[in-house]
Amino acid sequence: MMQTVLTPAAGKRLIATAMARHEAVTAALDHGTLVIVAGTTNGYVAEEVLKTIGQEAEFSRQRFFRGITTPPGHKRSRSGRLSDESRFPGDVVIQKGQWQTGLTIYDVVDELREGDVILKGANAIDLRSRQAAVLIGDPTGGTVLKALQALIGRRVRLLLPVGLEKRIEGTIHDATMLLNEPGAKGVRMMPIPGRIYTEIDALEQLAGVRTDLVAAGGVSGAEGAVWLAIRGDDEAIERARSILASVQDETPFVL
Repeated sequence: MMQTVLTPAAGKRLIATAMARHEAVTAALDHGTLVIVAGTTNGYVAEEVLKTIGQEAEFSRQRFFRGITTPPGHKRSRSGRLSDESRFPGDVVIQKGQWQTGLTIYDVVDELREGDVILKGANAIDLRSRQAAVLIGDPTGGTVLKALQALIGRRVRLLLPVGLEKRIEGTIHDATMLLNEPGAKGVRMMPIPGRIYTEIDALEQLAGVRTDLVAAGGVSGAEGAVWLAIRGDDEAIERARSILASVQDETPFVL
């Protein structure tokens, strides 16, 4: 067994590295459509996926999001969106291995079919039930409702790259009921019936190890970090060690 501390930024890079090699993602790149919905974690995912098709130089994750969480006092609107969204590049839509720049999920959702894949971030996960939810600022439901149309209506696969920092105590159902209560103020919440994909899943896929979350927190840049216990045979542990070394120096995302 080995132990490691993983910062949120390193976790995002780890998830992205594995997601670019996920069998459903690579199949969609070869034969169908992959939609990477804008979000901070998905910015890392988009970088790694675009590397595989040689288009990463055209992409920047600096404004690749719609809503974000920032510290108190940061300049943003009440909904968690930036006051100036003129630099929003759109989602990353890749059709048969070619990035169709400038498109969003709204442009292609009606064309998606079984075998296509949507990658959508989340704001809360319950690790025990492996359920996720997203915060909703848009009164019409935002991108998640569009993703659900494809998921439920046409069996498009929905994968949810999300860091362990988003874990909550209690159930997604209870959190959703609380935030959506009539008379409540602030953002709403919607459960997402997709498959969550965390740092634990990434290490299992890339190294063939079993990983447990055993502690969390830190200072001097380790705020929000997770402490992982990783188990496997000698070869698997060495694979995990090498993979972790490649992401450990990832710097925090800063606007």
